Amino acid sequence: MRPTGTEYAPNMTIAPQAIRPYRPQVLYLVHRVPFPPNRGDRIRSFRILEYLANRADVHLAFLDFQETPAETLRTLNDRCRRVASVSVPHIKRLARGACSLLAGRTATEGCFRSPRLRRIISRWAADTSFDAVLVFCSSMFQYARLPALADVPIVVDLVDVDSQKWFDYAGAASGVRRWIYQLEGRRLRKLEAALGRRAQAVLLVSQAEAQLYRSFCPDAPIHVMPNGVSLEYYGAETAAADNSAQTCVFVGALDYYANVEGLQWFCTQVWPEIHRRRPETVLYIVGSNPTAAVRKLGAIAGVQLAADVPDVRPYISCAAVVVAPLRIARGIQNKVLQGLAMGKAVVATPQAIEGLAVHPGVHLLQAADTNQWVNAVLSVLDDPQLRVRLGQAGRAYVQEHHRWEDQLRTLDRLLGLDSSDEAHRADCIQTEHRLQIAQLSAQPAQAAKPRPTFEPPLAVLPKDRRNT
Repeated sequence: MRPTGTEYAPNMTIAPQAIRPYRPQVLYLVHRVPFPPNRGDRIRSFRILEYLANRADVHLAFLDFQETPAETLRTLNDRCRRVASVSVPHIKRLARGACSLLAGRTATEGCFRSPRLRRIISRWAADTSFDAVLVFCSSMFQYARLPALADVPIVVDLVDVDSQKWFDYAGAASGVRRWIYQLEGRRLRKLEAALGRRAQAVLLVSQAEAQLYRSFCPDAPIHVMPNGVSLEYYGAETAAADNSAQTCVFVGALDYYANVEGLQWFCTQVWPEIHRRRPETVLYIVGSNPTAAVRKLGAIAGVQLAADVPDVRPYISCAAVVVAPLRIARGIQNKVLQGLAMGKAVVATPQAIEGLAVHPGVHLLQAADTNQWVNAVLSVLDDPQLRVRLGQAGRAYVQEHHRWEDQLRTLDRLLGLDSSDEAHRADCIQTEHRLQIAQLSAQPAQAAKPRPTFEPPLAVLPKDRRNT
């Protein structure tokens, strides 16, 4: 790898300077570094990257809010034609967001605005004839609007209808904060409608999100591409078979507002009654970057905080119940898919499962208010057979409906990744691999590293970022 400012490209003594003509050229714009896949947005964006890398030359551009670790850049470079990582300090990000809001635009656009990234993308567009632009989230649509990309087909992966999230936040807030959330929601909805008129396709994570989007942008070319889950990584065989387990677990990013709000409600309104009736029961809060509010929850009797752990699976494995008490939720919750994939009994709010085709009482239990939550959790803790039944049904559900390889095939047609002559294409790839191997043999100092799988061994993840 050789750095070129904030850009990174393969060693050109190994990779030919001329871009391979038989592979589509895809510009992939992501709002934050898509590795490691340790939180909801990164799981989806990295899975997409892996899929694209096997079918196209990917030109990846993203923002990062701290210095991108070298190990992360190497992982991304293994998969991409070239990579641009632009760091935006937290203070500058907030300032740009505020200025954007004052100027009549969304704070979201300002927070993810980078003149440097605009220049890089414009330069790339001048030397590469892109076949498609894939935009991940509405915040990055501003870059697809650059004049240099005017004639390039655009596919936008909205994932969720973010404007509704701000309206939901407003409903739970008061005063000035409520007004700001409502303002951001209204402006962001206008942006979402505008991109629906410009894009060749708009991707959403569930039918519920698609229906909501269609309500204010009825003519948009909408496609549903649900999240998947790695059934090998989150294998049911890794789950503990201790039927006497009295442990509950929550897994998620602990600096995400919806997770924090849901945990605060659960730990103060639901958990004390559960712990009063079952003093031996423990709730593990497992995740990354806990806020001060989350850290305070660790002082509640029976609650233990496991922050920035290297692997969340042991905590899920030993739990009797996976809880998802989110009262504000959009799209599909990976924490629910992971619990189901590991064959665990899951208890969730209606909001947390809105994007799934699960049947409460069959695949998991649903609880809305305090009494329902207490009764649902205690019923699972007290009934090993119920745990087994829910776990088996939940695992079967994700096997049928949420395999990543099935979901991502939507991208083939939208991005022009289909090939009418797969045999010829495979032949070309094998030929190029043989040439690269021959060149590597002549340069032993530049031996190639094996490509890690989607969930890499723990050793390849930076220590402070191996979490959920």
